Amino acid sequence: MGSIPTRSRHSRAMTVKRALVVLNPVAGRGRGSRLGRPIAEAFRDRGWHVEMRPTTRPGEERDLAFEGARDGWELVIAAGGDGTVHGVANGILAAERPETTLGIIGIGTGNDFAKLTGLPVRAVKAAVEALERGRPRRFDVGRVAGEYFTNGLGVGFDTAVLDQMQRYPNLRGFALYVAAVLRAFARFRPVTVGLASAEHTHTGPLVLAEVAIGTTAGGGFRLTPRADPTDGLFDVCAIREVGFLRFVRYLPRVIAGRHEGLAEVTAFRTAHIRITTPGIPLTVHLDGELRRYDAPSVEAEVVTQRLPVLCVS
Repeated sequence: MGSIPTRSRHSRAMTVKRALVVLNPVAGRGRGSRLGRPIAEAFRDRGWHVEMRPTTRPGEERDLAFEGARDGWELVIAAGGDGTVHGVANGILAAERPETTLGIIGIGTGNDFAKLTGLPVRAVKAAVEALERGRPRRFDVGRVAGEYFTNGLGVGFDTAVLDQMQRYPNLRGFALYVAAVLRAFARFRPVTVGLASAEHTHTGPLVLAEVAIGTTAGGGFRLTPRADPTDGLFDVCAIREVGFLRFVRYLPRVIAGRHEGLAEVTAFRTAHIRITTPGIPLTVHLDGELRRYDAPSVEAEVVTQRLPVLCVS
């Protein structure tokens, strides 16, 4: 579980018992389609007024959250995985209503951001109870090409893993990510990546580069174990080319967050970074959502404590 920022003395529990729930029915490989009624009942059993709005197409969670924030909902809940959180957060931020707080019911495959908040995952009643006693905290977000990300941006190997995940329809959760990682690495060839910030520069073959606000990626890989989502900085993890046997040998260290001392690993913090793949269009993931840019480079910056998020201690 990711660390939860130290509680501000100005933080207080939310008293509102009214929420808009944006539900992704395909979250958790279709599990979300069965959870709409249990989520609504769990809230109503505790005296909440909730409005359920399931998505019907990719990207609709952003529009629903935007409309909800503009309509005056003080709490908009993303019921889904990291992609659902990504869309809902972008909708809230686009609405520019600072009184609207993001809540999460983590029912997706990875749930990396939900873990960062301390909220239970894949347990509807426990998540609802935790949200009821939660306190809003202001988290950093990243911004790239006009889009926000809440947990991390990745280039290189991460994008190949996302493709391989589609090949394991019967796996879920962390087991799915591990299987996809091993299969993807056997076929992956490192690409030349340029990283440029005030603190560090690099140009050369990389297995991956993760520009993170949160501590974990891929459902539990602790690529940036010291990240703090309120410190105004990205934690960057760059891994240079490594052979398959060495990769498998050190995979447990990556999962545990004990890889930063390895010779192939560079870790640093920055508030602004330029990412380049010379000569080819750039493909990245934002919170697990693939983005392909026509240009070979993008710039990412931290927007400090921009997103109110309901957390538990």
